[in-house]
Amino acid sequence: MSDPRPQGLSHLTFIVADLDRMETVLTQVLGARKIYDSGSTTFSLSPERFFLLGDDELWIAIMQGEPLPARSYNHVAFKIAEADLELYRERILSLGLELRESRPRLAEEGRSLYFHDHDNHLFELHTGTLSERLTRYRAVPPAQTQGPDQ
Repeated sequence: MSDPRPQGLSHLTFIVADLDRMETVLTQVLGARKIYDSGSTTFSLSPERFFLLGDDELWIAIMQGEPLPARSYNHVAFKIAEADLELYRERILSLGLELRESRPRLAEEGRSLYFHDHDNHLFELHTGTLSERLTRYRAVPPAQTQGPDQ
């Protein structure tokens, strides 16, 4: 008997108060391409738009609705090249989005930019990989890592 498992990530859906405002974030910060707009037709729960990110591998859906009531560290992270970190920082700031300070990190685990959209979703743009992070974590016992007050 086989052990069925998901084949990968299908899509991400974000509920947002303003579809146009979120479209600006997705297209201008992440470079997503809009491929569908329901307009006044509602096939799902509310008006929605679909976007493709990267090499058409990741589908992002946005649906009109009530924004998240509060901000948290619950987030989605996208991999970016280290060389593009400052370009993304400029894109985020040009839209007036709030950058959140990165958590303290070990140098070899990659760098991150965190920002909230207008509906309290937290996004991370990260330069590292899981393999790099685990290698670094295994090399340094937790008591020797840099904490927030060091």
